[in-house]
Amino acid sequence: MASIESDIGYVRAALPILKDYLFSNEIYWSLGVAPPPGELAYPQLTLGGILLAHARLQVRRSDPRAVEEYPLLEAELEKIQLQIRVSWEKKCEREFGARLKLWRDYLEEYRSQPENHSDRYAYEVTRRVMLDLLQLFARDLPTAEIKLLQGLDQLLHAVFIPGKFIWEPDLKDGFPKPRFWYLYGDLQQTS
Repeated sequence: MASIESDIGYVRAALPILKDYLFSNEIYWSLGVAPPPGELAYPQLTLGGILLAHARLQVRRSDPRAVEEYPLLEAELEKIQLQIRVSWEKKCEREFGARLKLWRDYLEEYRSQPENHSDRYAYEVTRRVMLDLLQLFARDLPTAEIKLLQGLDQLLHAVFIPGKFIWEPDLKDGFPKPRFWYLYGDLQQTS
C-alpha cells in the first residue's frame, strides 16, 4: 500500500495536469514524475487513483506528514471537480467501466483456478474499492454495469471468508465494514 508521502506526491503531481486529463479521451495518463525515494513507481493518473489516494490521505490527515499538505490538496481537488463537474463525472463513468472489466477478469481467473489467484486478492480488491469511489461521481452508469457489479459482489460473497481488515490498520477508520465489507476478510483458497 502507498505511504503518506507517496499519496501526497501522486495527488500533487496530478493537480497541474488534471484539467488536461479530464478533457482528454484517455482513461490512463502518465504522471511523468518519480515517486519519493524507496517507493514503488506511481500508477498512471486516473480518477480512481486520485480518489483512492485522497481517501487514504483523508484517514491519515492528522499525521504530521500530511497535516500541512492535505487541506491544500483537498481544496484544489474540490475546486477542479466543481469547475468541470461534467467532465469529472464522464471520466468517472468511463473509468468505472474499465475497472469493472478488470475486476470481473480477476474474479473469473480466481473462479477457474482459486489456488493460483487467491493470493492476489489484497492487491486486486483495490479495483473494487475504486469502483465504490468512482460510483459516487458516475451519475449515468449503464444498467448493465450496475447489474454486473451486483453479480460480481454475489460471486464474491459466495467465496469470501470474513475476517480482519486486510490493509494497513491505520486505514481501517476510512474504510468502514458496512460499505467496504470486501476489505474485511479473504477468499477461499480452493473451490
